[in-house]
Amino acid sequence: MGLYKRGGVYWSYIYIEGVRHARTTGTANRRQAELLDQRFKDELNLNRHGVSELAPQMIFAEFTARFLAEGVPKAWHVDRLKMLLPYWADIPIGRINKAKARDYREARRRAKPVSHTTVNRDLECLRHLLFWAVDEGLLAANPLSRVRMVRERRIPRLMVNATEEAQLLAQAAPHLHPLIITALDTGMRRGELLNQRFEHVDFTRRILYVTKSKTAEGEAREIPLTGRVFDLLSKIAAEPLQPNGVIFTFKGKPITRIKTGWKAALRRAELRYFRFHDLRHTFNTRLMEAGVMQEVRKALMGHSSGEDVHAIYTHVELPQKREAIRKLEAWQASPERLASHALPETQEAQPELKKGEVEIQ
Repeated sequence: MGLYKRGGVYWSYIYIEGVRHARTTGTANRRQAELLDQRFKDELNLNRHGVSELAPQMIFAEFTARFLAEGVPKAWHVDRLKMLLPYWADIPIGRINKAKARDYREARRRAKPVSHTTVNRDLECLRHLLFWAVDEGLLAANPLSRVRMVRERRIPRLMVNATEEAQLLAQAAPHLHPLIITALDTGMRRGELLNQRFEHVDFTRRILYVTKSKTAEGEAREIPLTGRVFDLLSKIAAEPLQPNGVIFTFKGKPITRIKTGWKAALRRAELRYFRFHDLRHTFNTRLMEAGVMQEVRKALMGHSSGEDVHAIYTHVELPQKREAIRKLEAWQASPERLASHALPETQEAQPELKKGEVEIQ
């Protein structure tokens, strides 16, 4: 069809088998626009005949921009690219190999004391992007398809004892207080809590359906409510200024970040450092101590049944879940709770975990 100037830049409009393809050239220079227009035509023609033109010389920064625009990136891609781009930006994707991946690992750990687990997540993201490059015909093969990751060490998962829970709730900000209680009694992830909506809470049956989960299988799982969470959500729902939709808000707006409020609550309570995610571990441990079977705990938390990432989610009937929550409430009310959760004297002297040493969930 040709070149047309729109908004100060030239756009290329091309018809292939009756389908119009429009793409901006990103330039106001006519000669450059004509060259790009011809390149677009060649690419479309090659794709029509099933012939892909490899582009190993494309630098990583340009490739990343294309992935973000066309590759349906997830939130974890964007998060990892914050660390990957400064190092790989000017390197052609065809020159990325295992040796450079090892160099990246060493450079990453020199710049900041992070764990091998953290760097593994970076390289897994990079490997995923290169697989997309192969699918798009930019690379003939993924050079990191068989890259070995450093073996990850298990780290102890912290949990909140009864005394710490009381101190934390006493010092938490008003908007953080209900989040902490719900996390402790449902085991929901931070993202699940912040996206939870009122229409997915059945107050008649006292059941919460997870609105948005980290995993597709974890969405819409049902969690019976403890007495204190039911009372808490009922109180929030009865507030006249509470907007219809998201449950947890701050000044009438959905909460998006809790990092500052969380650290401030720990500081005011004079507690050792632990993550908000450790409230989820606390829920699991409390269920275990209350005698709840592993399969039921996994179903409540949205965990797969087994170590394999492709394992299906365990199907547990609602009465079993209700019985699990009943056991949790009975255990929380028992005198043994304080004894089993007493903080050992030696634990107070332990150093805080470094930020980079926590396990990515």
